[in-house]
Amino acid sequence: MGLVASPAVALVVQKFGGTSVADADRMREVADHVKRTIKHGTDVVLVVSAMGKETDDLLKLAAEVSDIRPGREMDMLITAGERKATALMSMALFDIGVPAESFTGSQAGFLTDTTHTNARILEIRPDRVRESLAAGRVPVIGGSQGMSTERDVTFLGRGGSDTTAVALAAALDADSCELYTDVSGVFNADPRLVPGARRVDKISFEALLEMTATGCPKPAMRSVEFARNHGVTLHVRSAFTWEPGTWVVEEDPTMEHALVTAITHDTSEAKITLANAPDEPGVAATVFRRLAERDVNVDMIVQNVSAQGHTAISFTAPHRQVDICLEIMPALSEQLGSGEVTVDQHIGRVSLVGAGMQSNPGVAARMFEVLAEAGINIEMISTSAIRVSCVVREDRVEDAVQALHAAFELDKPLV
Repeated sequence: MGLVASPAVALVVQKFGGTSVADADRMREVADHVKRTIKHGTDVVLVVSAMGKETDDLLKLAAEVSDIRPGREMDMLITAGERKATALMSMALFDIGVPAESFTGSQAGFLTDTTHTNARILEIRPDRVRESLAAGRVPVIGGSQGMSTERDVTFLGRGGSDTTAVALAAALDADSCELYTDVSGVFNADPRLVPGARRVDKISFEALLEMTATGCPKPAMRSVEFARNHGVTLHVRSAFTWEPGTWVVEEDPTMEHALVTAITHDTSEAKITLANAPDEPGVAATVFRRLAERDVNVDMIVQNVSAQGHTAISFTAPHRQVDICLEIMPALSEQLGSGEVTVDQHIGRVSLVGAGMQSNPGVAARMFEVLAEAGINIEMISTSAIRVSCVVREDRVEDAVQALHAAFELDKPLV
């Protein structure tokens, strides 16, 4: 009689954010959930963020002791929060009979570039994680960290724990990656603004990427991009209700898509305008090359129609980078012989996202009509194949989101 191979054990990477492991009680809840998952026949790799608001507290403390805050030392400081959480989480698991061991990002095999406070993953060598699983333990990895090619500790940036979890899922060929947070999934609008916002049961990587790029705060955009590029199935869930959440999967070309999947908004950007710029080749290249050299994250760009040999160039950038723009732009204005540079800090962006837009050309027109009927002026417009974004006054963003959510009937259940 021939030998029958035993079925392969499923593997899931579970990531828990700061609110999910904020205190001892929350850690015990997470430990119990991990134990339940293992009892159902699935191996678990755990990724945890720093507890609660600890990262914010560490950043505040750094600002109190230093005006310089060197990047290398900031990374050493910030990643301490995750290391603390991994050790405590491992202890909580041991306490209920689940063997576990904690790993820093470097111990887990994360090799990054040398960019401090926002490093990029170059390679993952998860040998120790595999050994831990093979020994019947739960590896508990500190999120958002690694070691650079110069052997320094590095931090992957805010939201980097999502990226850590997805990257591990790809490297370990896990069946899925579960991202646990304080909400029960991805919603078709911000529930704080729209009481009728509904959770989306299933969404494509492309649609979620557009959402995260235009204001949806969770999951981190880098993690969604990594998951799409490496074929990692994501499940965004609540660590408080444990109910099924939103599955993020490959686009199904055989299915008819909803006209609009979600409405997002973002009030984290400002609009910078360079007036009376020469309307000639190379001007825009000069402006945006200088901004790129200072790592300014330019988003929407509008160049007005030429009038008497001059034009105006407007773009949006994060509020936190406005000071950098104000260092660069006056010198550029003088170099180009253009007029004044103005900054508008009181704008907001509202976006419609939906794969159905590709085959329905009237979506943008309907969006503009809805905003006009609400008395909301549009200042800038940008589009992609599955997104339309409008910049409006910051104090009208909530009105715009509510009006669009109602107009496109996103409060109604899918049938």
